[in-house]
This record gives sequence, structure tokens and C-alpha cells, in this order.
Amino acid sequence: MKNNIRNFSIIAHIDHGKSTLSDRLIQAVNIVSKRDFKDQILDSMDIERERGITIKSQSVCLPYKAKDNKNYILNLIDTPGHVDFSYEVSRALASCEGAFLLIDASQGVEAQTIANMYLAMEHDLEIIPVINKIDLPSADIDWAKKQIEEDLGLDADSALLVSAKEGIGIEDVLESAVKNLPAPKGDINSPLQALIFDSNYDSYRGTIIHLRIFQGEIKAGDTIIFMSTHAVYKVEEVGIFQITHIPKKKLSAGEVGYIIAGIKTVADTRCGDTITHKKTPCDKPLEGFIEAKPVVFSSIYPVAADGYPDLVLAIEKLKLNDASLVFEKDSSAALGFGFRCGFLGLLHLEVVQERLEREYDLSLILTAPSVQYEVILTDSTKLMIDNPALYPDPGSIDIAKEPYIKASIIVPDRYMGAVMKLCVERRGTNSSYQYLTNKRIEIIFEIPLAEVVYDFYDNLKSVTQGYGSFDYDPLDYRETDLVKVDILINSERVDALSQLVHRDLAVARAKYACEKLKDEIPRQMFKIAIQGAIGAKIITRKTISAFRKDVTAKCYGGDISRKRKLLEKQKKGKKRMKMVGKVLIPQSAFLSVLKS
Repeated sequence: MKNNIRNFSIIAHIDHGKSTLSDRLIQAVNIVSKRDFKDQILDSMDIERERGITIKSQSVCLPYKAKDNKNYILNLIDTPGHVDFSYEVSRALASCEGAFLLIDASQGVEAQTIANMYLAMEHDLEIIPVINKIDLPSADIDWAKKQIEEDLGLDADSALLVSAKEGIGIEDVLESAVKNLPAPKGDINSPLQALIFDSNYDSYRGTIIHLRIFQGEIKAGDTIIFMSTHAVYKVEEVGIFQITHIPKKKLSAGEVGYIIAGIKTVADTRCGDTITHKKTPCDKPLEGFIEAKPVVFSSIYPVAADGYPDLVLAIEKLKLNDASLVFEKDSSAALGFGFRCGFLGLLHLEVVQERLEREYDLSLILTAPSVQYEVILTDSTKLMIDNPALYPDPGSIDIAKEPYIKASIIVPDRYMGAVMKLCVERRGTNSSYQYLTNKRIEIIFEIPLAEVVYDFYDNLKSVTQGYGSFDYDPLDYRETDLVKVDILINSERVDALSQLVHRDLAVARAKYACEKLKDEIPRQMFKIAIQGAIGAKIITRKTISAFRKDVTAKCYGGDISRKRKLLEKQKKGKKRMKMVGKVLIPQSAFLSVLKS
């Protein structure tokens, strides 16, 4: 039975047709009726369909009768496609024995193609190149094959030619999976060793765990233990994925499927963890398990104060589905009650925001994203600060440190100068580079994480015309010249707009915030000063001029002192008004600053 199983993934650069090919493979084995079929069937969220990205990986079991008249089980394990979710991708690939590397016939090998191939090579997978979109008028198959040989170092003669949209060559992909991909190893009689590569929450049944069995077998009624948390559960149901869940008596070594064990939340299951039997555990857990740690922090507030109870309910429900979301209660004088949240990266932040707004019909404000800083006080106390509101008095700080990452950027060598310039502007140091092929180069920089979380990825894509692929590993904390930039409106500090930044960037950030606020805050009957400050020192200022009544209109002759007298009287009135006047900041003003 094990020899008739193939576990594989499809990896590709964004928009090269991964989801379309998955759709055609599912249609080819007839596990979904025509009536129930829809495009991008493995992408269950609206955001995934609109953006054309996979956020939540899915898997599907394809029963296939090959040309040799044998029945095979092909397990397609789908992977997310963004750097924020690279750990989930690595766990999904660890569950496979092979991968189809998809290349667009009109665009050729691109950045993410190479990054994904290296990821697959790290897990020692059998890689089969597939040239997709051969039906396009601009398709150049010979050129794509040449790139496969030169840039990827793979055998171009083994490349499959398909058009996922038109359904050409789909049978060849299925046959290639059977012939060229290795069957899984593992012994049914060994102690259970299973890898969790994903999980999702069902409101009726609790957490559904997606796993790959490496050794042994699992069935309903077994008592299992999670090796990282030592939590013990009793298995209620096991089964396989065929778009819907199909229950089975047991899952054995080499198979991919799901288990339900009455687990209350997704947070109780950790991606990459190993499951084994409580009575007869395996010797050691599978390698590669890391606890997902948030790297970007932001506060979420409802636009209207009475929306807080709805936000509490929504964020707790979302946590059931998203184990990597971390949050705690927070409050702000300007924005009221909310939550301080930790995210895996900026895309994760955007996805959480969109899901809260769409699925729970909320209107939200998010503060500027920041990273976690390490602050050592003069009395040797060590603090971890991710919220500007908690930043201690500068006089009591001995050393401030910020997290650094090792950024690996793969680009065609013609973009080397532009990428170097971008990294140096972002305080990148210790650069090195190496040629991967005669035209493709890998540039390595050590960059502060705070410089990457804003718009580094977008700028990299711009300067490399979309060819830049970016991956990073966390390094350590290093000493930095950190300052807290406050925004004052009419001499009152607005805590929601405070930011922790490097001193060199303080003036530029403060200037930008002041300009945005000047455009958004409506004029009053008195002048409004918008200032950026570091402590008591004002570093930038914008002024919104007051509405003025022309009090001298009635003076059409006579001595100038008459006009002066009237203007002085008005000036005193405006001064008195400024002392009692309150500036109401519209929500659009917060949004304009924080969205940037």
C-alpha cells in the first residue's frame, strides 16, 4: 500500500499558475462534481482569491488510476507563498517527498522560483520542473528551458509542458508524480511519529490537525501526546482530505490526513510539533520544530468607542483560527480601549486587519507597526519594549538595543547597484555577495528589523522590477541610538501617534506625520500648532492657520491706528480662545498617518 502513495507539493513564483494547476489536477481525478467546483478551490478565504496568494495551506488526497492499471494515492500538500509564512512552508515541504516547480513560459524563472527551489533542496525533495502557460501567444518554451538549465541547474529535458488553464498536459503531471517521485519510507510497526504541518478550527468539532505519518499508525480511540507541550488527548476521528473530510479506520506510515481529538483551540497545536502514542512513545521528535514568535507589533482600536465589545468578541474568535496571532489589552487617551497585537510580519498584519473588518464587520484603526526593543536601564534592569507608550524616561536608559536580521536577496546581477543602495539607506551592514549562476547573484546584508517592517519589500520589488526575492533569518540584538518621537497638537501629546525610531530617521518621520495631519485636521477659529518632538526638544512644526473675520472692513479711511486697535482686539480674543479651545482630531487624520 505504501508503495502506491506519493506526497508532493507545487511550488512557484506568484501568479505562475499554482492554484490553477491544483484545480485541474482535482478535476482530472473527479473528486468534485461539476456543480460543486469553483476556481481556486483550495483557497478558502476571499482575501486569497482577490490577492492571488495562498495564506492558509491546504492539502488534498487525489485517488488516481495510472497507465500501469494500478491505483495510486497522490497527496497534494499546498503551501503558502509569502516570506511571512516561510516556517509553515518549510513544515509543509518536510511532509513531502517531491515537488513540482512551476515556471511561466512567458516570464521564465523569477525570484521566488529560485527561493522556493532552494527551500525544496534543503528538504532533499525530488524536483520536477513544469513549464506552464504554453498556450499564451508570448510563450517561449526554448527560452524557458534554457533558463531551467542555466539558472536552476535542473534537467530541462525532463520538464513537463502544460497549460493549466486549457487543461493541456495534466495527465503527464499525474503520470510523472507516479513514475518520478519516490514512495514514502517508514515502518507501520514502529512507534507512532507524526508531523503537524497545519491545523484549522471547526466551531462544532474543535481543532482539526493536518498531519503526515512518518512511522507507525494512528486510529480513533488512541491516546496521543504532543511532544513539545506534553498535552495528552484521545483521538475521536481520523481521515483524509478530499476537499471535504473523509473518515477512515486508521492512518499509516506514509499517509497524509487529519485527526480530531477534542482540542479546544488552534493555539494548543503547534505547527512542526511531533505527535506520538502516550504508552509507546517514539525515541525523539522530528527535527525542525520552532515556536512561532511575533516580530511586528501594532495596536488595534475600534473607530467608534462603542465598537470595543465587538472587537473583543471578533479577536477571540479569530485567535481560534490563527495560532500565531498574539494579543493583550491596551488603552490610549486618544483612541480609547483596544488590543496590542503581535504578528509574523506585515502581510500577516494586513490579513488579520482585513479578516477582522470583513468577517466581523468592524471599522479599525491600527497604530504604526514597531518591533521589540531591548532596553537596559542604569540600574541594570532589562526591559523588552514593543509599545512606544511604555518607553522609559531617556535619562534612566543606559543602553538600547534593536533586533537585526540577516537578509538574503537574490536578483539578476544588473540590479545589484540598486539593491545595494536600498540596503545601505536602510542601515544595512556587513554586505557580501556571490554569483549563483553567470547572471544571478545573492546579496547578503545585516539590517535592523525595524527598517524592514515598513515598506522594504515593496521598494525591493520596485527597484528590481519584480525580480528580487527576499528571505531573512533573525540574528541578535545590537546597540542603537533609539529615540521616542512624540506628536503634539496644540501642545498636547497624542500617544497613539508616538513612534520609536533611530535618531537619524526621527526628523523625516516627524515631518511626514505633521504634513499628513495638517492636510486632515480642519481649521479652527485659532491657530493650531502641530509639532514633532523628542522629549522637550521640538524637531519639526507645521501650523494650521485660523479662520479670520475681516474686522477692518468697515474702516475705509481715517487714521491707521483705528485698524490697529481693531486687529489688537481680535488678536486678544483669539489668544483667549486658544486657551479654552480643544482640537478634535478626525479619525481620517489618524488613518492617514498610521497607514503610511
